[in-house]
Amino acid sequence: MTELISVSQAQALIAGHMPSFGSERVPLERAAGRILRQAVHAEHDHPPFDRVMMDGIAVHWRATLPRDLAIAGAQMAGMRLQTLAAGDACIEVTTGAMLPAGCDCVIPVEQLQREGARYRLLDGYRPLQGQFVHRQGSDCVAGTLLLEPGTRIGAPEMALLAANGLASVEVARVPSIAIASTGDELVSVAAPIGEGQIRRSNDIAMATALRLHGFDRVTLDHVVDDEAATRDTLTHLLAEHDVLILSGGVSMGQRDYVPAALDALGVRRVFHRIAQRPGKPMWFGIGPRGQAVFALPGNPVSALVCAVRYARPALLAAMGLAAAPPEQVCLDAEVEANASLACFVPVHVRTDGQGRLLAHPVPARTSGDFSSLPRTHGVVQVPSGDRPVSVGTVLPLYRW
Repeated sequence: MTELISVSQAQALIAGHMPSFGSERVPLERAAGRILRQAVHAEHDHPPFDRVMMDGIAVHWRATLPRDLAIAGAQMAGMRLQTLAAGDACIEVTTGAMLPAGCDCVIPVEQLQREGARYRLLDGYRPLQGQFVHRQGSDCVAGTLLLEPGTRIGAPEMALLAANGLASVEVARVPSIAIASTGDELVSVAAPIGEGQIRRSNDIAMATALRLHGFDRVTLDHVVDDEAATRDTLTHLLAEHDVLILSGGVSMGQRDYVPAALDALGVRRVFHRIAQRPGKPMWFGIGPRGQAVFALPGNPVSALVCAVRYARPALLAAMGLAAAPPEQVCLDAEVEANASLACFVPVHVRTDGQGRLLAHPVPARTSGDFSSLPRTHGVVQVPSGDRPVSVGTVLPLYRW
């Protein structure tokens, strides 16, 4: 029997063997949610000019600034630079406009009274030199590193890319992923259930866990419990995809054909069996063209736990996503530990009045019991031990 490896060993072995999926250049409008694979530097100073921050007037400040100012012109957003020549005059300005030459102070319209072609400052108002002026380069200067490779592109990142003229951007290529469930008892979602049959759900659950994180090239398949058919189906899937995720047929039963079929097809086993519950029979290997192969147990909770704990993080890391530590939560109830196995326990997560993330255990009765999972947000990793894990213990959370 293959020796069990620890959760941390499994994670390290997967990370050390995962392939790179490369990159591609896409139009900016298609970059949202993708993983950046290039460094982005400021195209120019931000802002690129001294920028007006309030509607009102621009003046040349001095301690004896007149309370009554003639209007010498206007500087609207997008206009070429205007110049203030007289110290007892002002230029009307709008938010976002260039600060007129000769000016160093903006007085907001709320502090002014217009009287024909002049503005009068309201009684008691004392402007400050430099107020409401967004100075050129005060955010960043040209050449500043703004975004690093490995960044997930969200709304702020899209704004920076657009503001710096990147009409196209280099992002991680999304791998082609096949998810296949094994078993004669499985039928499609729309099919009627016959005696001894159940509907396929593992593949749909795992595909959703991936699609919610940007993996949109996922196809689903089914493998029957036949040695030759298993080998034929896996041959096709390995030829067509970068990643293969299997559910079922990976343990030590008389109809668990997956490990032998993968071996016959040249998929090199990296490990088989992890000291954890659920998910102990998990298998991982690398195909002859560098394909990543995750063969997961067939029980629904086991399959989903392994998918979110190992497959999804490994795929994101292989695409270059910057590593981040797992989310930490605090147990609000005691959970049982296993003397020799790490345990993954489903939890419902909430925030208390002090802002702490609290995790309430909702243990599955068996590794096949997925009916309670919709009331949970993920699983916590409970280390092996001889005693229950107490209330207040901080544990890593892996969200569905």
